[in-house]
Amino acid sequence: MSKYLLENQSSERLFFRKILPSDFEAWLPFYHDPRSTQFWEGLPPDPIEACQTQFDRAFERYEMEMGGMNALILEATGELIGICGLLVQVVDDIEELEIGYSVLPKFWQQGFAIEAAQKCKTFAFENNFASSLISIIHVDNIPSQKVALKNGMHLDKTTSYKDNPVHIFRVNQG
Repeated sequence: MSKYLLENQSSERLFFRKILPSDFEAWLPFYHDPRSTQFWEGLPPDPIEACQTQFDRAFERYEMEMGGMNALILEATGELIGICGLLVQVVDDIEELEIGYSVLPKFWQQGFAIEAAQKCKTFAFENNFASSLISIIHVDNIPSQKVALKNGMHLDKTTSYKDNPVHIFRVNQG
């Protein structure tokens, strides 16, 4: 088990667990809504292929001990509402620990992304995984930037990541 996974953790409304192959159909609507991926270049245009690519990467991260996304389960209903986690990333040749988050469009604007991101931040700092954490966010993705700011992060720099112009938001421990 990767030390960076928030497996069996919970926040006020969410339960964190590993992503399972059986979550595929529940997560697929994320890729059917063009607003979900409008800021990211280089994704497969077919929603099924894009979702499969993400799932393959998640399972690869689990195996390689590179952190990974957790399924976010709404405790009140048992529904998959999003994914969030701590990811080992290399940005500008520096290995960093990223808080990544995505929420299904029907659950946007309900505070789930910030709730999950804050739990990731707390978990990482309580376990002394890193002295600072980042979020890699496309320069045009204002909603995700707002989540990062609410998570106590500041704009650290602007760079290119996987051929996308991105802001690197950072929060330091303590």
